[in-house]
Amino acid sequence: MANQSFAIDGPGSLLAVLASQSGLARGVSSSSSSSDGSSSSGGVSATDVSAYFKLVFLGLIICVSLVGNLLVSLLVLRDRTLHKAPYFFLLDLCLADAVRSAACFPFVLVSVHNSSAWTYSALSCKVVAFMAVLFCFHAAFMLFCVAVTRYLAIAHHRFYAKRMTIWTCAAIICMVWTLAVAMAFPPVFDVGTYKFIRDEDQCIFEHRYLKTNDTLGFMLMLAVVVLATHGFYAKLLLFEYRHRKMKPVQLVPAISQNWTFHGPGATGQAAANWIAGFGRGPMPPTLLGIRQNLHNQHRRLLGMEEVRSERRLGRMFYTITLLFLVLWAPYIVACFWRVFVKSCTIPHRYLSITVWMSFAQAGVNPIFCLLLNEDLRKVLRAHLPTYWRTKQHLPQDEAYCIM
Repeated sequence: MANQSFAIDGPGSLLAVLASQSGLARGVSSSSSSSDGSSSSGGVSATDVSAYFKLVFLGLIICVSLVGNLLVSLLVLRDRTLHKAPYFFLLDLCLADAVRSAACFPFVLVSVHNSSAWTYSALSCKVVAFMAVLFCFHAAFMLFCVAVTRYLAIAHHRFYAKRMTIWTCAAIICMVWTLAVAMAFPPVFDVGTYKFIRDEDQCIFEHRYLKTNDTLGFMLMLAVVVLATHGFYAKLLLFEYRHRKMKPVQLVPAISQNWTFHGPGATGQAAANWIAGFGRGPMPPTLLGIRQNLHNQHRRLLGMEEVRSERRLGRMFYTITLLFLVLWAPYIVACFWRVFVKSCTIPHRYLSITVWMSFAQAGVNPIFCLLLNEDLRKVLRAHLPTYWRTKQHLPQDEAYCIM
């Protein structure tokens, strides 16, 4: 435009130049407005749709986790029949998941709502990241201790029944929380370790190349604990496979020369035979054979109903452990990918899915506990209101007459 020159010979030529320039401006504005209209009318962007689904899914996880975990916790606390070692551990897991859902997940909701941005202070980011790592390691250590106690309950039941008191459970729970704090607290003092990760929409431990920080040892500890937990369940399964058949009872016959039975297999029938006149001689010692096991009279035997109960508890806890592995394994793989591959680029969609799978772990535990544990369902039905219970129908085999 600057290189063009216009020769204005009169007012007519000036009006023609102004008309041509205004027409050009109207054309440019109309074309820009049409392009903006087409982009706005084309629909919502993929980023907005992704953020919407994240908000809905995480909100659902928070609601299910709070309601389910608090419900299971109340059932365990109110019913005295559930005041046992495995249910104390389940209570600790449920309360930890409920606190995680109430304390950590709302900050993720806010960051997603603000287009993956952290709007709070750096100190609050460190606190939220510390709590997220704390609850992750707490679940891993607690599931490991549960696996050990499940093995002892089946393989060494006398030792388990004698030693697993309420004080032992309290000591185990305190030890688990101490180990979790020991793993989550040191990164607080490391500059830049706990920070907001935009791709994950959360404040968490920043996993970097192994030569940059100590993230390798951090992840190896978690992987070793998870593998050791499944190792104990494999050992328990092998023990049950080897003891799948009961040894037959070997009856020792009683000894008798004149109908006065004695020996290891003798019972009270010997005295009855002597009184009836079948025997001669002195009165035989009654129940002589029972005294051979006096040193085992306080032996704690495991009944079949107790075996079934322990196995049901083992299946429930192994399902929780397996869900922990399935929902956390993709995120752990992504973390090891960052550790061993320098300046790697993880696909954003894969990372988002793995992060939200780890969030879902806090809400699935109470659902499977209620589905797999008959005792919890009985207690739940007992505490439901009257109109929610199953109505008792009248017997069909009795006849009634209306007078």
